[in-house]
Amino acid sequence: ALDVLAKGQIAWDARGGASRAEILERVATILERDRDAFVALLAREAGKTRGDAIAEVREAADFCRYYAVGARREFADPAALPSPTGEANMLTLRGRGVFACISPWNFPLAIFTGQVAAALAAGNTVAAKPAEQTPLTAAHVVRSLLDAGVPGDALALLPGTGETVGAA
Repeated sequence: ALDVLAKGQIAWDARGGASRAEILERVATILERDRDAFVALLAREAGKTRGDAIAEVREAADFCRYYAVGARREFADPAALPSPTGEANMLTLRGRGVFACISPWNFPLAIFTGQVAAALAAGNTVAAKPAEQTPLTAAHVVRSLLDAGVPGDALALLPGTGETVGAA
């Protein structure tokens, strides 16, 4: 999975901030559309009440929109920096590689989605390791990300125990 993600990172980063932002905005819409399914998963896997689960779906969608704004702002065209001596200085931000995102059981949708969205927005690919108690919630989020346009070589779901998958 890490080899695939490392190879896919170059193309994902090259899409630019605006393209990645559009995908994250679609993810937010999908999360909201599938709210009832997420509420059921959150109740089943994490013991969330209906109100807490609805709030977590809203927070996950908000994270996607928040990082979409950042992707447009921070990963747009190069920015010219002040040049007191006349040289040309340009600031260009880009992804750094493969990020490991390991989420806790108590916010399996919001924190999972937030950290994955942040890494993707910045042009990184993601190895996403959900809490071992909540793999179905994470799988549904990953399906939403893929359905919204995140390529399969930019995101890998790695469920398992903390001792095996998490430790690695």
